[in-house]
Amino acid sequence: MTAETDKQPPQKLRKRDKRALTLMAIAALLTFFGGVVLAGYAAINYKYERGTEIEKGIFQVPKGAGLSTIADKLEDEGFIEDAFLFKLVTKLRGNEANFKAGEFGIEQNSSMSAIYDVLADGKAILYPFTAAEGLTSAMIVRSLDSVSTLVDDDPAIPAEGTLLPETYLTPRGMTQSQLLQKMALARTQLLDEAWEKRDPTIPVKTKEEAIILASVVEKETGIGMERGMVAGVFTNRLRKGMKLQSDPTIIYGITQGEALGRRIRRSEIDRRTDWNTYQIPALPKTPICNPGRDAILAVLNPSETDALFFVADGTGGHAFAKTLREHERNVAKWRKIQRERGLR
Repeated sequence: MTAETDKQPPQKLRKRDKRALTLMAIAALLTFFGGVVLAGYAAINYKYERGTEIEKGIFQVPKGAGLSTIADKLEDEGFIEDAFLFKLVTKLRGNEANFKAGEFGIEQNSSMSAIYDVLADGKAILYPFTAAEGLTSAMIVRSLDSVSTLVDDDPAIPAEGTLLPETYLTPRGMTQSQLLQKMALARTQLLDEAWEKRDPTIPVKTKEEAIILASVVEKETGIGMERGMVAGVFTNRLRKGMKLQSDPTIIYGITQGEALGRRIRRSEIDRRTDWNTYQIPALPKTPICNPGRDAILAVLNPSETDALFFVADGTGGHAFAKTLREHERNVAKWRKIQRERGLR
């Protein structure tokens, strides 16, 4: 083969060189713009991760709020400097749908990244609400109106005895109905668990009867250590077919659980109602309040005792008796204390 055949035409060489130069130029441009993009992204991330001079405070994420609303609200309230940047990085990281409704504590000088973590993964601020043992359902519903963090959605009054009195932690924006549902679920769960561990010899045969008796125990004593004994007395009376003769059941028949404000009259003791256990030889028709955990557990596993009677002893507790004669002496002592204290 001759040297002439090895040589390429100059025109072909020029075309090849142009293509190579074009590819090199494109590669250089891509490298340049890639560097610009990376530098920009690095700068954006630096601003997103950098702490800013803000005071600590509380930020509320409204229910159903989207990323734009949250970002603008954060900027308006001074927690971030750039809502657009917050939205951009959140979207780029695929975190747009991770926010939770509620109130959140933002620490001083937090970065946008830290603020995002608090709003997406942190624990919302919770406010305690305590329902006292022995309140009626109507009283509990009324007490919800004093809790400013709850939304008043005008809930219906739950059936008596269906709520569990205790302290509940609630986020701002929870409705009163939602809290009542939570209280009802707590009572159901407690009763279901306790029922499985009950003394099989107790005279109450259903969960509903257990709550009714527990409500009477709850109203008879506010002393935790006495609930088992009071439950034991009522258990003994039920086994013997005796009337419970509980004063709070008379009051419930008169006022539906509201304070009577005076001593019970003889005519009220003699008046038959669906709750007056001086007149009916059985449990009241319904619970007379919402009993607490201790009263429910006491009824399902009452203290072993021979006592059939009890009366106030003047110290906040009760004097228990096995016989009517002993009980009458205790009653006489209590009447004397009442006279000395000017009680009528």
